[in-house]
Amino acid sequence: MSIWELIVIAVGLSMDAFAVSICKGLSVEKAGSKHMLITGLYFGGFQALMPTLGYLLGIQFQSFITNIDHWIAFILLGLIGANMIRESLSPEACPNSPSFRFKAMFPLAVATSIDALAVGISFAFLQVRLLPAVCSIGITTFLFSALGVWIGNIFGSKYQTKAELFGGIVLILMGTKILLEHLGILG
Repeated sequence: MSIWELIVIAVGLSMDAFAVSICKGLSVEKAGSKHMLITGLYFGGFQALMPTLGYLLGIQFQSFITNIDHWIAFILLGLIGANMIRESLSPEACPNSPSFRFKAMFPLAVATSIDALAVGISFAFLQVRLLPAVCSIGITTFLFSALGVWIGNIFGSKYQTKAELFGGIVLILMGTKILLEHLGILG
């Protein structure tokens, strides 16, 4: 997997955290660099941790399913992408707690990074180099999350659903690309 493909996946995965970060920005009267840093560290950290855990889990089963690994990656990325698109179209409200403490941020960080766990499993099957992948995902999510707090505080919820929709489409396209490459349709 090329660095550009990793960046595309990182951007797709970071869109959930970006959408929630916009909500966190909406929840405070004046978002500062401390809010942006806390949000970026929680979301970026968990987005890097979860694919690592998924990779370690997936590597245990790699030898059993190497013949269908591309199908697993396609299905996992497709399901994650479809779920993100579904969430972008639902009228659910933002989490509106203005707290940036552990009790408020931890569940949000876990919830926005579950999809990264599944991507980590697919990384194991595709034999992706883990360190560049998780660094790319973590840094990208950190940046998008910090930016999301600022955007939410300045512009409101205008970009939340568009971010999730975009992320879902990107993940579905990456899953499709992986499948087509393994089937020999794309070179």
